[in-house]
Parts: sequence; structure tokens; C-alpha cells
Amino acid sequence: MADRPLCDRCRAAVRPLGAEPLWLGGVETWAAVAYEGPVRALVAGLKFRGAAGLASPLAAQILAAAPPRLLAPGTALVPVPLHPARARRRGYNQAERIAAAIARRSGLAVVDCLRRSGPAGARQLGRDRSERLAGIAGAIGMREGRRCPARAVLVDDVVTTGATLSACAVALMAAGTVQVAAIAYARTQGR
Repeated sequence: MADRPLCDRCRAAVRPLGAEPLWLGGVETWAAVAYEGPVRALVAGLKFRGAAGLASPLAAQILAAAPPRLLAPGTALVPVPLHPARARRRGYNQAERIAAAIARRSGLAVVDCLRRSGPAGARQLGRDRSERLAGIAGAIGMREGRRCPARAVLVDDVVTTGATLSACAVALMAAGTVQVAAIAYARTQGR
């Protein structure tokens, strides 16, 4: 059941978001499904319950519906970074796991070139838009010794306001990336 983590009833409750990206935080962003119902449980399993194996079926859903131009050959998958303290507690970065699963299926490269800093307890979860924008400002930068790709697609599990994606795009473009877009498994509604 690893490739089908939801029962038929729960799968029927998942709402696809369609093929059109939207602009969040100044970044062209596409997500496969709405962040509601059983999707919340899948993401919680991946992020908070150690179910890293869920990254593969989430990546499959992304690839099944993503606009092809966002995952065109020559594009690098750049996982949204997790704060080092959170990565140590969790044991992995869920965005990196999703990016790696997409790479295995698509042949695209993963370029893990971003780092996150700032207070270890600073979480975006539960913050409103203005708090999210202020909370992430200056917290994303390039990993020392890493090169940025010319074309990057940021990969994350859930996108809300786009504040984190915007901070990632700013860091990449300052380092020389010329084109940045983003894909996520889910997006909160009203965004």
C-alpha cells in the first residue's frame, strides 16, 4: 500500500487543483492538490510521524499533473530548506525527500543548494501572512560551496502564502539563477 497510502473513499475526497500555476510571493507556483481533508493527514505523516516513504506517492501525484514546462529537461529541483534543528529532530527534510522522488521518476537533478538559518523555534505553521513574511525574511541563503542552477524549480510539501518560496527565490537569484518557479504537493486554499 506504500504507493497508494489512501483508501478509495479518502482518495475520492482529494481535490486536484488543476494545471494552471499562480503567483505566490512573486514566484510562479503550482500545487497538485488542495491542503484539506486526507491531504492534511498525508502531509502530517510525512512531516511529523516519520513516514518518509510517503514522499514517493506524493511525488507521483505531482508528476502526473504538473505543467510539463515547469519540469522541462535542464531544470534543477531545489528543495526548500528545513531549519537544521528541525531537520535533526525529524531526521530528514520532507521537501528534499519529495524532490529526490521526483528526480528518480523524471531524471531531473536535485540541487540542494539552499540553507535556512534564524531562530530554531521559528515556524511558519499557524502564522498569518504578515508574520510569515517577517518570519522568513533573511533566513534563507546559499549553502557554502554550492553552486546555484540556471533554472530552478523549488520543491515543497505545502505552500501557503509563498513567503518561504519568495525568500528562496531571492537567494537563488542573488546567486545567479535566472529562472525560478515552484511546485508543491498541496496548497492552502484562498491563495
